[in-house]
Amino acid sequence: MDDKPVRNKLVTYFANQRIVVKFSSLLVLLLVGGATGSGIFLWRALQIQAQNEIAKQGMILTEAMNSVRAYTSNNILPLLQEDMLSSEEFISETVPAFSAREVFERFRSDEDYKSFYYTEATANPMNPRNLADPFEEGLLSQMKADPFLEQITGYRIIYGEEVYYIAQPMRVTTESCLNCHSTPEEAPANLINTYGPDDGFGWEMGQIIAAQIIYVPAADVKALAARSFWSIIAIFVVVIALVLLTINILLRRFVISPIGIMGDLAHKVRLDEDISGNLEAKDLNEISARKDELGDLASVLQRMVREVYERTKMLKDQLMSLTIEINEMKKAEEVDQVTSSEFFKDLQSKAKDYKSNRKTGGE
Repeated sequence: MDDKPVRNKLVTYFANQRIVVKFSSLLVLLLVGGATGSGIFLWRALQIQAQNEIAKQGMILTEAMNSVRAYTSNNILPLLQEDMLSSEEFISETVPAFSAREVFERFRSDEDYKSFYYTEATANPMNPRNLADPFEEGLLSQMKADPFLEQITGYRIIYGEEVYYIAQPMRVTTESCLNCHSTPEEAPANLINTYGPDDGFGWEMGQIIAAQIIYVPAADVKALAARSFWSIIAIFVVVIALVLLTINILLRRFVISPIGIMGDLAHKVRLDEDISGNLEAKDLNEISARKDELGDLASVLQRMVREVYERTKMLKDQLMSLTIEINEMKKAEEVDQVTSSEFFKDLQSKAKDYKSNRKTGGE
């Protein structure tokens, strides 16, 4: 039997398998590289999302402080106006900035918000605790340089802790502010008595006079991003694990197991074992019935093995018959050699003489 077509199919099949292996390796490298790049991009995107979420919370706190400022200016100040004029000491509770700062300090008394900070930083404050540090002066300078700048965000270190800040400009929007901050001469006497005539003056309508800043612990931003990141990664890993498990099961069922069955059959043929029960096995027939390369290979292998088995069986039968004939021929030759020998002829002659003598003596 010409087994060249079989060899060609086998060579083609395993060459394709090598291509598949190389392609799979390349695919794995691309998957790893893509996953790494996607992870970096995802982490950055989640950080930005977390920053935006924290910024929204910061804006809510800012709006809350602005509400406190408005309430102080519109409700508290009119109620204490007469007391403030008659008092030798300035009543700080009538100042919107003071009220906002005090309310926020009460907010910080909660353990969950103790690392949050609020300030209305200015370069020339009447109250020293609102004095801008060099970093805040830089923010204030940016706001003054760009009147359309509504918000600045970023990271900085405060008291050895990294924080995320949300800063927005504060402008003079009401005439009541100028009653205290225009000039020392126009300011209330008790204000001068309490804070002095040197700082906190020279304000004008529409002027940016402070940076309203909320500081949020950076750990909160990063923790929020990390929770989202690991949640997505966990889902991704579970999905990939299920996909790989499914692929592994399918590979074992449709590729590895059929190859194993065919390999076992080829191994038995190589060892010259009895394969009569394997040729029509249910598993092998199912593989041969497939309409893919493995099905074609199994069909060719089954046909080749059947032909090899039948040819081998025929050769064994012929060999058995030939062996019997050879043995009979050998026996015939041995008999002929014995009968044609001088010894056998002499023995045969003596036997005849003996028979003749017996007959003669008997008569």
